[in-house]
Amino acid sequence: MQQRLQIARNLVTGPRLVFMDEPTGGLDVSVQARLLDLLRGLVRDMGLSAVIVTHDLAVVRLLADRLMVMKSGEVVEQGLTDQVLDDPQHGYTQLLVSSVLAA
Repeated sequence: MQQRLQIARNLVTGPRLVFMDEPTGGLDVSVQARLLDLLRGLVRDMGLSAVIVTHDLAVVRLLADRLMVMKSGEVVEQGLTDQVLDDPQHGYTQLLVSSVLAA
């Protein structure tokens, strides 16, 4: 509920770009799924662009068209989300993707 309220507050001004830092952090799976559906709908229906900072690669795959992987404040890989996640080129990205598969 708190995430929805914060999203509504931010959308009142009619922004073209929103920044979200771990928007699904601390949510149980059912609430997370509803929030992700809400975010996808808002981006689609309002023509919003969103910058999402997250460690959750499932959220990235669901919401992001493009992905930028950072390590120690440096961009190590970027590109289309599916391309980067399905065929990571940088060692750090490979480690991130494999850690999700191993979990």
